[in-house]
Parts: sequence; structure tokens; C-alpha cells
Amino acid sequence: MADEESLRQVAQSPAPFSVWLGIVLLFALFGVIVLAIIGPAPRGDSYEQTRVKKRLDGLKTLREQDAQALTTYAWVDKSKGVARIPIERSMELMVAQLAQKRPAPAGPIATPSPPAAASAPASPAAPATSPAVPAATAAPSSSVTPSPTAPGSPLPIRGKTPP
Repeated sequence: MADEESLRQVAQSPAPFSVWLGIVLLFALFGVIVLAIIGPAPRGDSYEQTRVKKRLDGLKTLREQDAQALTTYAWVDKSKGVARIPIERSMELMVAQLAQKRPAPAGPIATPSPPAAASAPASPAAPATSPAVPAATAAPSSSVTPSPTAPGSPLPIRGKTPP
């Protein structure tokens, strides 16, 4: 029984001042270490400003190269005789070339032919289909093959061929 009573006294006794002082000193030491590591590190403002300056310089260089490519003459491939001309001159040449051409008449527009089953009138001997199912899908014809993009056809599945 004496052991239980001594354990209660130890558990209920206040911690000595040296324990509290040790804990405070450990926190202070941790703070000093953190300041020593983070203190000399560069701050975000100067780092971001240098990044912005580098990006703006790169953008300026790129725009200068693009402007030079669009406004000057140069060889693209001298052996093949391919040259680059300024875009303004290119537009002038294209306008002159298009002004010399006469517009050609357009050919007839090809319209898709209706399916054979839909164009034939329904015979009285044919079985009645429900009103929700169109005649073209109710009686498919072997001569008409729907295209992959026909309305109502399922989407193609990669790796499988249509039946």
C-alpha cells in the first residue's frame, strides 16, 4: 500500500522550477535555429521581381524575333529557293492575284438519298410498327448500309469493326 501512496504523491507533486526552465530554453533554442536557417534566405519580393524581369526580357526578345520574321525578307531554305517575305507584301500580292481570278460557279450540292425502306409505301400485308419506331429502322434493308455518322447510329468503339 505504501507504493500506491508514494506514486500518488509523485504524480500530484508540482514539477520543479528547473523542468520549466529547461522547457523554455528548448523552445528558445528551437527559435534560434529557425532564425539561423530562414534568416539569410532571400525574401519573396526580390525573388519574384527577378523572375518577372527575366520573363519580360524573354517576352520582349520573342516579340522582336516575331516582328523581324513578319517584316523582313530572308531565306527559309536557299537550296530549295524558298524565301520569306514581309506579311504586308504577301497580302498585297494575294489581293492582286485574287483580283485577277474570276469566281468559278459552284457545283451542285449533293444531297443524301433517302433510305429505300422509307421511300417505299407501306404495304397492307406488312406488320404494323409502333409509332415510336420509324419505318427506316423497323425494316432495315440489306442494300442500305448506314454510314458511321448517320443519325441514330451508335458511336464507333475503338478497336471494334461495325457488324
